[in-house]
Amino acid sequence: MPQGLYVMSEEPRAGKSAVALGLMELLSRSGMDVGFFRPLVRSAEMRDPTIELITRRYRLNLPYESMFGCTMEEALRLISSSRYEDLLSISLDRYKELEAVCDFVLCVGTDFAGTTPFPLEFDFNADVARNLGCLMVPVATGRGKTAQEVADTVRTFLESIEKRHCDVLSVVVNRVAPDLIRDVSERVGTVIKQDVPFFVVPEIAVLGRPTVGEVAGELKAALIIGDGESLHRAVEHYTVAAMELPHFLDYLREGSLIITPGDRSDIILGTLLADASGEYPHIAGLMLTGNLMPAPQVRRLIEGLNKSLVPVLSVETDTFTAAMRASSVESKIAPGNTRKIAAALGVMEASIDFAGLGNRLSMTHLLRVTPLMFEYKLIHQAKSDRRHIVMPEGTEERILRAAEILLLRGVVDVTFLGNAEEIRREIGSLGLSLDRAKIIDPAASEMRETFANAYYELRKHKGISLQMAHDAMSDVSYFGTMMVYQGLADGMVSGAVHTTQHTIRPALEFIKTKPGCSIVSSVFFMCLEDHVAVFGDCAVNPDPTAEQLADIAVSSAETARAFGIEPYVALLSYSTGESGKGQDVDKVREATRLARQLRPDLKIEGPIQYDAAVDATVARSKMPGSEVAGHATVFVFPDLNAGNNTYKAVQRSANAVAIGPVMQGLKKPVNDLSRGATVTDIVNTVAITAIQSQSERSEK
Repeated sequence: MPQGLYVMSEEPRAGKSAVALGLMELLSRSGMDVGFFRPLVRSAEMRDPTIELITRRYRLNLPYESMFGCTMEEALRLISSSRYEDLLSISLDRYKELEAVCDFVLCVGTDFAGTTPFPLEFDFNADVARNLGCLMVPVATGRGKTAQEVADTVRTFLESIEKRHCDVLSVVVNRVAPDLIRDVSERVGTVIKQDVPFFVVPEIAVLGRPTVGEVAGELKAALIIGDGESLHRAVEHYTVAAMELPHFLDYLREGSLIITPGDRSDIILGTLLADASGEYPHIAGLMLTGNLMPAPQVRRLIEGLNKSLVPVLSVETDTFTAAMRASSVESKIAPGNTRKIAAALGVMEASIDFAGLGNRLSMTHLLRVTPLMFEYKLIHQAKSDRRHIVMPEGTEERILRAAEILLLRGVVDVTFLGNAEEIRREIGSLGLSLDRAKIIDPAASEMRETFANAYYELRKHKGISLQMAHDAMSDVSYFGTMMVYQGLADGMVSGAVHTTQHTIRPALEFIKTKPGCSIVSSVFFMCLEDHVAVFGDCAVNPDPTAEQLADIAVSSAETARAFGIEPYVALLSYSTGESGKGQDVDKVREATRLARQLRPDLKIEGPIQYDAAVDATVARSKMPGSEVAGHATVFVFPDLNAGNNTYKAVQRSANAVAIGPVMQGLKKPVNDLSRGATVTDIVNTVAITAIQSQSERSEK
């Protein structure tokens, strides 16, 4: 079950707050500890009204600052600096902090309205929902639209959501004219997928009209006569009083907010007399403009006449400006307005099958892991149980810069290997803060002799002499690997300068494979636009046997699961199912049988072609009924030629980030870097190595 829902619209004033109230009512009845989150709020100074509404209504015992990502001002600054990814990361970090103390989090997206335009607002909401791992509840509005226009809006909305790879729980079509409900339902039903429920909610007058208090708040008006309850009156019309009183009385309408200069005693008194008489419609309130107040004698009369507590407001602006601003105020559901809250809950509960949505939510399982989610999980999982990683290439600039990031964020402890003076000189020239890193020179270390003796005992049957062992321990790769073997470090990361063979050979010689695993292999985490896939083996084994391929499949599934990716394993070939013949496809078929025998708990499919593994439409044609086909997350290639070429093709053509190769099958983690690795690549690989060490300790 996902841990969050994301309510969003693509137009202003769609009624997201009312939908959020209905969903919070459902979630609060479940017994879960529910949190509330908004990715953006208008400002730090003014508290967000939707957060206030939900917090007060459901008594959320959460700090206000924990319930939003950042302010609009901060978001615009990041976007103008081409730091959109940082904006998403801030929302993700704040959301995850809230998620850690709640069972479930309801999110409401941005408002699509306001004086400060937010560029690419729809894209931002979709990106946030996807990266938070939330199911989406799109809210379309039928306000002022024909039935066909509503259906077209829903179609466009869902197409845009699908393009951005978001998962939808349900669609709500809100604020539909009551006489169009049936027509809208029929037309929307033709444009929506059968497995996605949708609900049509009628417009009700009380939710569509602002209150006197909402108008007062937007215009910063002072309440000079009346009480707090009178501010909950709904404003149905705006009437400017500029003519003589007898003529003006003919224009009074039920629920009008009368706007007049503060020195028009005749209009003020006449309006209140008309309201009290019962012969004229009842008004919502009076707004006095120009910062003019009635004379004291007139005020006494007002207070005596105003038995029904008609609210009287005062504003500084002129009558025309006040009327224009007041008429543009949109209705909101204020925290203290019990009438609107009750109306919103009533219409939502009457229109939406919340029990059915609850069941659908509990049965939904999200497979999608976005690259941003993956990187977040890497860092935070590594930090949860801090490991010690040795990095043999201590003079390499990228290694040093990555280590500084890792130490500043408290991800791991680091030891550099190499000439201590050269390493310190390089650190100083780069201006880095690496005081907490340890530095060991293998050639001068007192551990060299102990390591040499241990290596001699491990490899003397292979013809290694004590002198050869002593010489080997001056090499940073051998020394670093021996630190891991002896438990003096939890893992090693190298390869930014050294070759793969130089990095991995010592581990193959004396760390060796885990019990039950016949082969050391590798995977790449392929960070695509909307998800992370696992590709193996793309770096180590040229032509594995069926038995080795089965081990690679099992190891790759375990690696995926250790990093929060649910393994749906596809053993790839040029043929799907039973259709193909030949030695190569037979090898994959046998490997699939062996892998299922080794791990019957895993979802494994093969042989299967790549298109059938990733495309649900193709899967239904080529392999109907398969749990893996169309949903694969782990891809096992039949040989190194296929694997290495495919990962590079996907990396370049899909602009994917390839993290790896990540070694698997070893008793203790040693990982190789690409010699073109960036600082970010190194940070991610070190975090992966730390997590592998955590898993290895957990297994023990």
